[in-house]
Amino acid sequence: MTSPLRIAVDIGGTFTDIEILEAATGRVHQFKTPSTPSDPSIGLIGGIKAAAERFGLDIGAVEHILHGTTIATNAVLERKLPAGAIVTTAGFEDLLQIGRHGRRDVYAIALDPPAPLVPRRHAYGVPERIGPDGQVRVPLDEARVAAVADRLREAGVSAVAVCLLHAYANPAHERRVGEILAAALPGVAISLSSDISPEIREYERLSTTVLNAMLIPVVSGYTRRLSDRIAAEVPGSHIYLVQSNGGVSGLAKAGREPARLLLSGPSGGAAAARRLSAELGEPDLVAVDMGGTSFDVSVVHGGQVSMVTEGDIDGLPVRLPMVEMRTIGAGGGSIAWVDDGGRLRIGPQSAGAQPGPACYGRGGTDLTVTDANLILGRLEASSFMGGAMPLDAAAARAAAERVARRIGLGVDETAAGAISVTNSSLATAIRLSLFEKGLDPEDFALLSFGGAGGVHACEVAEDLGIRRVVFPPHASTLSAWGILWSDIVHDLAATEIGLLAEAGPRLAAAAVRLRGEAERLLAEDGVAEADRRFEWRMDLRYAGQAFDLAVPIDDADFGPAGLEAAAAQFHALHRRRFSYDEPATPVELVALRLAAVGRLAKPAPDASEAAAAAATPKTRRAWARGAFVDTAVWARSALGERAVAGPAVIEETYTSSYVPPGWEARLERSGALVARRIADQ
Repeated sequence: MTSPLRIAVDIGGTFTDIEILEAATGRVHQFKTPSTPSDPSIGLIGGIKAAAERFGLDIGAVEHILHGTTIATNAVLERKLPAGAIVTTAGFEDLLQIGRHGRRDVYAIALDPPAPLVPRRHAYGVPERIGPDGQVRVPLDEARVAAVADRLREAGVSAVAVCLLHAYANPAHERRVGEILAAALPGVAISLSSDISPEIREYERLSTTVLNAMLIPVVSGYTRRLSDRIAAEVPGSHIYLVQSNGGVSGLAKAGREPARLLLSGPSGGAAAARRLSAELGEPDLVAVDMGGTSFDVSVVHGGQVSMVTEGDIDGLPVRLPMVEMRTIGAGGGSIAWVDDGGRLRIGPQSAGAQPGPACYGRGGTDLTVTDANLILGRLEASSFMGGAMPLDAAAARAAAERVARRIGLGVDETAAGAISVTNSSLATAIRLSLFEKGLDPEDFALLSFGGAGGVHACEVAEDLGIRRVVFPPHASTLSAWGILWSDIVHDLAATEIGLLAEAGPRLAAAAVRLRGEAERLLAEDGVAEADRRFEWRMDLRYAGQAFDLAVPIDDADFGPAGLEAAAAQFHALHRRRFSYDEPATPVELVALRLAAVGRLAKPAPDASEAAAAAATPKTRRAWARGAFVDTAVWARSALGERAVAGPAVIEETYTSSYVPPGWEARLERSGALVARRIADQ
């Protein structure tokens, strides 16, 4: 009998990563193929078919496909969005242009906020008013809504964001506006703030709703193409898209609420880090994912991944639960360039999948991080991608020569400089991710993954004072591996502002409402009651504060003892984050949150590894501490239990790891390769 298959796909800017789990045997296979930016679904289907052929698997046995995608993120970053409009409470039409007056760069002479996605001429106000208590103060003027619908039709917009004042407290007016617009504007995407982000802070709520509305045509078009291709090529399978919270959702929900996909791919890496934290007995990990285009940092502290209730995409606020992550434009394809001051810089421009780094031989001429690593001997031209994609060393040197002439250095020194600048940027991103939480890098191990990360990890860790680096199995496709174990997750929230000590009855009523909605959503997904889990959090702050912290609670216990325990957790969290707390100051409740988890059936992976014959390393010249030296080159599968001292390069099919002098690496029983710093150089 053919073994059922579970497939995870993470589509990045350069490569599409695939992990396949055989249910009957528990065997896990990894595969990597170039992305197809013009239509990512082509690369997804092509990659699945190629992987099935490579490993001798029956594509007809695929049950689940879990897919991380950058389709929503790229549409926003590249501003490839349809024409949109806003319908809001009369008098608040300028809200998107006003925004928040916070300074991202405190040293900038002038503010340079991102351009609003919707021009002011397409913001329409309708007379109505609901108070923060949910009571109707001014009835909705339905005739004006109908008139606005006529103007929207004339404007030819494809998406409308409806965000009325205090709709989080009572969505009645928003829903009626949505009904009128839907009837008058067939085919136009309509998004209500009370559906996508029913919370206080009207600017963030509006920004989230605008993003969601304008992404609906983009994502729904992609999901239709993907669904058609899956039905034709992988019939009988169920496909899910990964959300920013690390869970997955069906295509229908993803089409309605595409703003939840903005951190789709990177959140798979955070999910993998959380799972590995438990498996490896490493409660404190800083997880870094370096692919071809970007470098993503997430933190596992005490075995838990940090979550936030608000993030941003290209400076635009997104008020939705998501994995806390810092992303910079530094990957294997990041381009080296020289600024007007003669300084060597890296990224954020990337060579991407097409044409790619110069050494790919696809027409690229710019020096990239991958080219620099090839020049320095940390990558091998003949074994890249398991030998399936040989690199052109001469093209890499030619690209470096053009940069070298501008800065007055030799080719090798220029390549080394590019790596040093890159490592400094990576270390800075990690340092900020930890320092802002009051955490010390020296208390953490570095979890390195992504196809480009292994040759940088130890040097970056050294810069940070981190003495242990973990290279997990399947490091190059680890985000896809994390996605492989994902569950369905629905996030719900209820704004309930007031003193925490007095909020018990209101919290209990809100919890009943949220739990009912969660049960409905999980039932819609076909999740059995035994496979449902509910995780509660409260957003709390000191009375008078303008910001809040999310505090997890064990159960929906809103009696005096439960509220006192939540307040104590808030004080402790505030002290850790900001180095002080104020136990005498009343704690204020802002919102109650529920994550409804629907566990998807998944078999246990086969942890056994095929025995490898003893082997001796090859040797090649590689750059270390300012000069080329003889460097041992090991196949990871041939390491056995021996310790490998640096300098050394450890190769596997889709990635390589560099062990500098003063470091030692050993393959652990868990299958993880762990490098430890044994001497200061």
